[in-house]
Amino acid sequence: MKFIYICSIENYQLIMNFTITQEDKYTILKITAEKLDALISPAIKSELVLINSNGERNIILDLTDTKYCDSSGLSTILVANRLCKNVQGTFVLTGLQNSVKKLIDISQLNTILNITPTVNEAVDFVYMEEVQKDLENEA
Repeated sequence: MKFIYICSIENYQLIMNFTITQEDKYTILKITAEKLDALISPAIKSELVLINSNGERNIILDLTDTKYCDSSGLSTILVANRLCKNVQGTFVLTGLQNSVKKLIDISQLNTILNITPTVNEAVDFVYMEEVQKDLENEA
């Protein structure tokens, strides 16, 4: 599914692009905008809450196309992480460009977030976490 939101803000038309791919064990939300900032973050947060409220506990946030992130973008990332943790799920951040990775590192969020270089590795990480949880439940 691809969603395109168009909002009018003081004579400025903003197009927020992201795609959502739902699979059996996870949902990928891919930001196709170059900036994860105060203009797009509210819509992304709303979408994350909607995904989570629909029963999805594993979310992969793909920032491959995102070259800039501000504090509201960091807040969006933390909201996604908290939503997944609250339902014993897994949140994975993937595809970080150097500028975004530096911000994550400087803010020391790399110590609390699951980060992978590629979407495929993020998917593998989610499956490994699911297997581990299944084994713990059997024990």
